[in-house]
Amino acid sequence: MQNLKNLVALVTGAASGFGLSTAERLLKQGAKVVLCDINSSKGQEVAKRHEENSLFIATDVTCENDVKKALETCSEKFQKLDLLVNCAGINVLGKTYDFQRNKPHSLEEFTNILQVNTVGTFNVIRLAVGLMAKNQPDEDGQKGVIVNLTSIHAYGGSTGHIAYSASSGAIASMTLPLARDLSSEGIRCCAIATGLFDTPYYRSLPDKYKRFIPSLVPFPKGLGSPTEFAHLVQTILENKMLNGEVIRLDGALRFDV
Repeated sequence: MQNLKNLVALVTGAASGFGLSTAERLLKQGAKVVLCDINSSKGQEVAKRHEENSLFIATDVTCENDVKKALETCSEKFQKLDLLVNCAGINVLGKTYDFQRNKPHSLEEFTNILQVNTVGTFNVIRLAVGLMAKNQPDEDGQKGVIVNLTSIHAYGGSTGHIAYSASSGAIASMTLPLARDLSSEGIRCCAIATGLFDTPYYRSLPDKYKRFIPSLVPFPKGLGSPTEFAHLVQTILENKMLNGEVIRLDGALRFDV
């Protein structure tokens, strides 16, 4: 692993799943990490294990003041921001219309998923790049890197994931214009579209889904590990030609086959 001693990162959704694995990978290599999540003891525990190089800030990514506070704290403690990884997100199972119960999809749930996943991701980006742009460019003119979490539901959503597919598609579609908007300041932006992974959401699914779903992945069979997502985040960080790209991390899974 590369030594990331001088790197400063901010990770949202850092208390569990993809965000936690990413934060821990960066911290183990000497990076300094601001962990952002809703008020969570898990995030505080991670920060305590790496007390000198990390801090946990309770953050609602949809709240402008929360995100500003996190960035101000990052600037005060670490003086800069090199890497932003957006992993904060939620999911819910629900069809467009439940014909057995004669009930439409909850508009509140649909709106909430878009608000947290899509609007929250953009909210953090639009505020964080102001801090990134203050960095001195490296020898290639780079000042910072952004990696956003999305899902393969952006391209082939499965039954019951109408809201999640909508939010995933929006994040995927933002990737290229974000890269183009930020290119003048030497800031790259990519997204990772994940397939089936062993995350808290997967563990919350009904047992019948958990028994069946892993068999859908062609190879390697079964669920991915969030550590593999974290590994790809580092690859994007290190490979400067990766920009404006949505990278599938799914073991060749296609829900539409």
